[in-house]
Amino acid sequence: MELKVSIKLNEKLYIRDPESTELGKRIVKQGIILIHELGLESFTFKKLAEEIKTTEASIYRYFENKHRLLQYIIVWYWSYLEYMVIYKINNLTDTETKIRKVIELLVVGVDVSLGAMDFDSEALFDIIISESSKAYLSKGVDDDNSTHIYMPYKELCARIANLMTEQNPNYPYPHSLASTLIETAHFQHFFMQHLPRLTDFRGDQKDPQNIQLYLENLVFSALK
Repeated sequence: MELKVSIKLNEKLYIRDPESTELGKRIVKQGIILIHELGLESFTFKKLAEEIKTTEASIYRYFENKHRLLQYIIVWYWSYLEYMVIYKINNLTDTETKIRKVIELLVVGVDVSLGAMDFDSEALFDIIISESSKAYLSKGVDDDNSTHIYMPYKELCARIANLMTEQNPNYPYPHSLASTLIETAHFQHFFMQHLPRLTDFRGDQKDPQNIQLYLENLVFSALK
């Protein structure tokens, strides 16, 4: 029997749980593909409605606006990524090896085929790289934070921070290093693809594996 991971998200992210209906699942699944293709700025519920053969009004019954849909997608990924971190390091005993595995997951992304919603892994990871910071870089961040929308991201950072402390109990900035690791993985990917003069990963160095090596150097140099 194939395992499928169902992730329950904060109810403040949606008006109606998209996992509760086939239409809701299609809204999120096709929304990921369309945001990947168009970018958040050009993405609209009107375009999504045309794509899935429904009405804008039907989509608004699930999500307040496209920012909420983006937050739903990003928070889902954070939750799923934490699950995969737990799964991948569960049988590892060496802390350094665990950290290297986490860095690998951050750089190459995770296969989301175990998720009950069956999202497009490649499109979703591209959104994480190019759009994820927009989930919280907004005027409404404090209100959203008060309703615990970002809790999955905080829990992911805390789990990584615990590994940092495990590696070096005297290191004074484990949470800062954990969040820096996550964001740097995304930014270096984006710079490599679009703004190569902001990174060393261009030309014959344009390879995600080099980002992984850089992040390992960054983390373990800090933890010495």
